Amino acid sequence: MSELLIKNGYVFDPISGIKGDKTDIAIKDGKIVDKVSSKAKTIDANGKTVMAGGVDVHTHVSGPKVNTGRMMRPEDKLFRGDYRGGILKQGKRMEMGFSIPSTYKTGYAYARMGYTFTNEAAMPPLLAPHVHEEFRDTPILDQSAMPVFGNNWFCLEYLKNKEIENNAAYVAWLLKSTYGIGIKVVNPGGSEAWAWGENCVNIHDPVPYFDITPAEIIKGLIETNEYLGLPHSVHLHGNNLGNPGNYEHTIETLKLASGYKAKNKFGRKQVLHNTHLQFFSYKGDGWGTFASGAKEVMDFVNKTDNITIDLGCVTLDETTTMTADGPFEHHLHELNHRKWANVDVELETGSGVVPYVYDKDIAVCGIQWAIGLELALYAKDLMRVHITTDHPNAGPFTRYPRIIKWLMSAKSRMATLDTMKRKEKIIKSSDIAGMDRELGLYDIAMMTRAGPAKALGLSSIYGSLMPGADANIAIYNLDATKLPTDPELIEEAFSKTAYTIKEGVIVVKDGEITAEPPKYTIWTKVTMPENTQVMRDIKEKFTKCYTVNLENYAVFEEHVHNPRALEVEVKA
Repeated sequence: MSELLIKNGYVFDPISGIKGDKTDIAIKDGKIVDKVSSKAKTIDANGKTVMAGGVDVHTHVSGPKVNTGRMMRPEDKLFRGDYRGGILKQGKRMEMGFSIPSTYKTGYAYARMGYTFTNEAAMPPLLAPHVHEEFRDTPILDQSAMPVFGNNWFCLEYLKNKEIENNAAYVAWLLKSTYGIGIKVVNPGGSEAWAWGENCVNIHDPVPYFDITPAEIIKGLIETNEYLGLPHSVHLHGNNLGNPGNYEHTIETLKLASGYKAKNKFGRKQVLHNTHLQFFSYKGDGWGTFASGAKEVMDFVNKTDNITIDLGCVTLDETTTMTADGPFEHHLHELNHRKWANVDVELETGSGVVPYVYDKDIAVCGIQWAIGLELALYAKDLMRVHITTDHPNAGPFTRYPRIIKWLMSAKSRMATLDTMKRKEKIIKSSDIAGMDRELGLYDIAMMTRAGPAKALGLSSIYGSLMPGADANIAIYNLDATKLPTDPELIEEAFSKTAYTIKEGVIVVKDGEITAEPPKYTIWTKVTMPENTQVMRDIKEKFTKCYTVNLENYAVFEEHVHNPRALEVEVKA
């Protein structure tokens, strides 16, 4: 039996309501417990901040499109300076890459920041084995993956015919086949339209050849999700991402959640999670009039308690955009004329990859930076607002400490704004310069731990320091009673933990990797009566349309690394 006691730290745990009290945290056999014996190893956290291990609700770190990005951008691994580092070895294995890091750097870099769980937010079902191979290769982190459903032929046909039970049976089958955690939707209907050179710009555009609209897809998948009672809600990347004026479409999309109530045993209250909301909060009728719509969008989110969001903050870096929103990536390629990769995954989804530079001296990029921060600063319930960069689309996840600094310090926001050549345009087109709100450590714990874990239905395991939770803990060199006046020290502290603990094992000490304990793949196992009609449909489609046999489609059990199932039972 292993025991550990963290003493004298300032503890921030929104799940249990601890707001910076000096509280001891006891660990036994990888779990948080009420007390330990006198033989327990002790960590003195005096003058330090203690939180649960970080939970990233939305990131793209594993799978085929990430690897496409690595292959098309060999220059990414050569970046140097300011977190980039070129090729180095600070753990057991070599690390490389900046916006699209290697699997080893991914695990090590998250752990150094105090994160212990990530959710891969777009898994093409046909290529799920690739995702799981990269999970196996990524050290330290527990991980989950979300299969994409919003352009899946089975779902389009079932939802067109209002066959929610059949759609639910198919979703349950696909979650098992891919070891996925929940329902992801990317540009519903639009990515399928892109196979025909078209798009669905708003939620009422018909999907070619399927006689269904994005609005019907979203509502049908919400009904499917609640029929099954899945741990997480529908996880939505909506239509019309990245275009001026889209904030009105976003509000119209969010209204689709009206009237639905969450039905699950996992404690989540939302029925819809709108991801990387920054990209959906734009005013203007073109790039010349581009402006922030963050206030209007957040006014709606604040009064609608069955919605959660994550930010998708722009970090003002060179990065690599990648998404299953194929038409958007082509649009981005037409704007910057850089490299472009496009992939279609049969009957299921597609993707695009395009490098991009968020130049602080370009007004549009500066306004995007402002919008991501405004969304958080306008939020009334930070348990429903999660910090992300939509890694790597708006910037690399290694910039989370910088986002935290900006949110905690108006001084740091103004310092960044002062470096922008188009400062006056950015001030005119956004509210950021007039916002003096500064978030505290309890707010950050809500946005990076408790909130994401609760939204994912995982708060009994992750994001909490309650007894019974996994002992995933981050200890930061921050005295909660006297935060530094220099905001750069806030970024430094969140960049390099004093300790990161994974299931009771110290994996980082003073920013250095010290251990690589076992990790888990989290997935949702749905038990429900067999649906013979759906199984006939699956066999027929695989015979007629897929290039692989049904027998070779599902992820083999031996490909899944330490699976840990979230059990759901649906009765007849």
